[in-house]
Amino acid sequence: MPKLSVVVPMHNVGAFAESTLRSLANNADPDFEFLLVDDASTDSTSWTIDRWAERLPGARVIRHEENVGIAQARNSGIDAAAGEFITFLDGDDWYGPGYLTDLVRAAEELDCDFARTDHIQATGTERVIRRPPARMRNAVMDPRDGIAPAHMETMVDYPFVWAGIYRRHLFDDGGMRFETRLRTAEDRLFIWRLHLTAKTYASLGLHGVFYRRGVATSLTQIKDDRQLDFIPAYDALLKDVQDDPESERFILKAVRTYCAMIAFHIAKVNEYEPAAGQRLRREAKAALHRMPEQALEETLRTIDRTRSRLLSRLRDGRKAA
Repeated sequence: MPKLSVVVPMHNVGAFAESTLRSLANNADPDFEFLLVDDASTDSTSWTIDRWAERLPGARVIRHEENVGIAQARNSGIDAAAGEFITFLDGDDWYGPGYLTDLVRAAEELDCDFARTDHIQATGTERVIRRPPARMRNAVMDPRDGIAPAHMETMVDYPFVWAGIYRRHLFDDGGMRFETRLRTAEDRLFIWRLHLTAKTYASLGLHGVFYRRGVATSLTQIKDDRQLDFIPAYDALLKDVQDDPESERFILKAVRTYCAMIAFHIAKVNEYEPAAGQRLRREAKAALHRMPEQALEETLRTIDRTRSRLLSRLRDGRKAA
């Protein structure tokens, strides 16, 4: 059994695939396997994957006949993984040399279900370190303590699934998987479910995973109705929280985060394609009416005035200023 499985979904990342795969080679180890998931690419990505797979130790190529999205691509990698640990890397990001060895060593020393790490945000030539908002570093904690309180940034607000390492048992018997119906926000729902399900976690001060920000083909840059999948993602999250034995402990955080996402998207509604913008207003209003009333009222009372007014007007059907 390999020690680590690295799942790398790739779709039309021809401009970046070379640097991504080279970074895997700079982290190769006899105990590591690299699952390269080609999600029906139509550019040079497939050719680059094949070329590197021949010389990358531990590489296995998984190919989709049709483009099914990053959630299913990650799930395909999870299903094929044989490692004691699993981690993820997006096809346009990269690792610093030796990072994966340090990541596995830290996870083994702490002996927890999962660990999250710092990451380096790369925008052009600019580099900025981003850290998980954990209460402690390099110490084992209860994942549920990483969810609340509602008014603070917590671990569920750090949705970068590739900035972490996860023990295989979390995925056994059809366990943790990404929701394939979601084209975006699948990572946010995954992280919430991880914190509700796992028993132990840690936050690591490692600086070796580089996130390429502002890529034109990234779904975060696209302004069509795929962005609206945050609504079914947070609907599913609310249901999970409402069904949880500690629902009262987490419901305000879930509602407040959902409201923050709605406000973020509504504030940029004019940047969307017209039909998507109209659908966003309609579905966001309906989402506000689905939320637990008491938690929504508390959220509108305690968030900043700008977002409170925007959300109140949207809920009540008044034109936003």
